[in-house]
Amino acid sequence: MRDIDIRRKLRTDERLHPGEPDTRIVEELGLCQGVARVDVAVVNGTIHGYEIKSDRDTLARLPGQAEVYSRVLDYVTIVTTPAHADKVREIVPEWWGIWAVGEDEGEIRLKALRDSVQNPGVNPFALAQLLWRDEALRALIDRGLAHGIRSKSRKEIWQRLASELTIEELGNTVRECLKNRAVGWRAV
Repeated sequence: MRDIDIRRKLRTDERLHPGEPDTRIVEELGLCQGVARVDVAVVNGTIHGYEIKSDRDTLARLPGQAEVYSRVLDYVTIVTTPAHADKVREIVPEWWGIWAVGEDEGEIRLKALRDSVQNPGVNPFALAQLLWRDEALRALIDRGLAHGIRSKSRKEIWQRLASELTIEELGNTVRECLKNRAVGWRAV
């Protein structure tokens, strides 16, 4: 079973965004300035990343991906084949969900082996890095926090956001910006 087959099935699974009409699905969302990309990100009231590991994949990059994803994403679910399931369970944090993908009478099925729970350690600076410079600056301006920062680098703007906003405020801002980006920006 190939990544593309799993991805196609995943994108149509109703568990991705039950009852969330303002959901945006983003393919290959870059995290921490492109250090890693999550295969599918579902953005609504949270950011839930889905990482696919097919039989053709190795798990060599998974520890590094787990570290980066755990800095940014509210929830993470890894979708993998039975061949990788036991090893995946050893590598990923306890709060990650694990889904097994299989075929039944020619149809791809996704089965939850472990449900994801909310990430206990989102890093505010890593989360702020999901914002483009103008989005981050607008968030500061809207809150009256842009004094002395308008001409600064995006890194300094992200640092200000991360230090001035609560994690809840920052998360809401990031999710709204991701959902409101122009059509064609990585969303499907």
